[in-house]
Amino acid sequence: MKKLFAGFGVLIVIGVIAVLGVFIWWKENTKPVSADTAVSDFVVAKGTNAEKVGQQLYEKGFIKNPFAFKLYVQLFDKTQKVQAGEFRLSPSYSLAQVIDALSKGPVELWVTIPEGLRREEVVEKVITGLELSDSKADIFRSDFLTQTKGLEGQLFPDTYLFGREATPSQVIKAMQDNFNKKYGEVEKTKTTTLTKNEIVTLASIVQREAITPEDMKGVASVLMNRKNSGMNLGSDVTVEYALGYDKTEKTWWKKDLTADELTISSPYNTRKYIGLPPGPIANPGLVALQAAGNPPKTDYLYFLSDHDGALHYGKTLAEHTRNIQMYLNQ
Repeated sequence: MKKLFAGFGVLIVIGVIAVLGVFIWWKENTKPVSADTAVSDFVVAKGTNAEKVGQQLYEKGFIKNPFAFKLYVQLFDKTQKVQAGEFRLSPSYSLAQVIDALSKGPVELWVTIPEGLRREEVVEKVITGLELSDSKADIFRSDFLTQTKGLEGQLFPDTYLFGREATPSQVIKAMQDNFNKKYGEVEKTKTTTLTKNEIVTLASIVQREAITPEDMKGVASVLMNRKNSGMNLGSDVTVEYALGYDKTEKTWWKKDLTADELTISSPYNTRKYIGLPPGPIANPGLVALQAAGNPPKTDYLYFLSDHDGALHYGKTLAEHTRNIQMYLNQ
């Protein structure tokens, strides 16, 4: 019996030591890394999970142990509260303070602008990304649209990191600077004699008409061939741009245009008027800009999109008519 009690006593001692060891480990690894109160930027990329955030915090010198971070966010249900964006952190923060700062929300937010949007759509993406509402959203929208008149095509689609208090002019400058950088790459390798405005305009149509890089090249080739042949471009997306916002379908890009809509009197109606429209109809990405600056040499004058979004090309009206029968009138 004495041996049995002795065995239990040993287990109890071991248990106490283990608990004490865990407590000491936890206490040590949740302390601040140092007494340095300097604040530095820490960026959490979109889609980064909590485990990776912990590793990055450790590598940047903001926490003592990434495993302790992982345990903390799981134990206190903070995993989903760690947001993407830019934060201001200090090595003097305890682990709890670091996680609290990450949970309160970033001082700078990621804003993603998809390719092929017109400026009225771009501003809505920015407003959503900056978490603006009510009067702040209204003022931002009004100022942004006023300041971007004539800048369609130069609001480069990308993912940006903006401060919560970013002004329309700051957002616009970031997008224009990005555009100028990207267009500079196209300028160095372009093979076309089109002007900058014409390249961006062509690219904006290509962006709206095609999805894949190969199809962007194909559409650019067709449109250039039609332009050089004195034909109208015949692009419905330019008509969609001319029509503006459709209240019924609640979209800036109405599909299934009526016969009357296709004859709208607008310089952007490339079914009615020959040549490129006076300016871009959307904000194209780099691939579309490259396709417009370097359109392949082909004999194609027609293309159509089938029900799955795939494009089919034709050199003659007869081939185009056959494609319509094969891919659309099934």
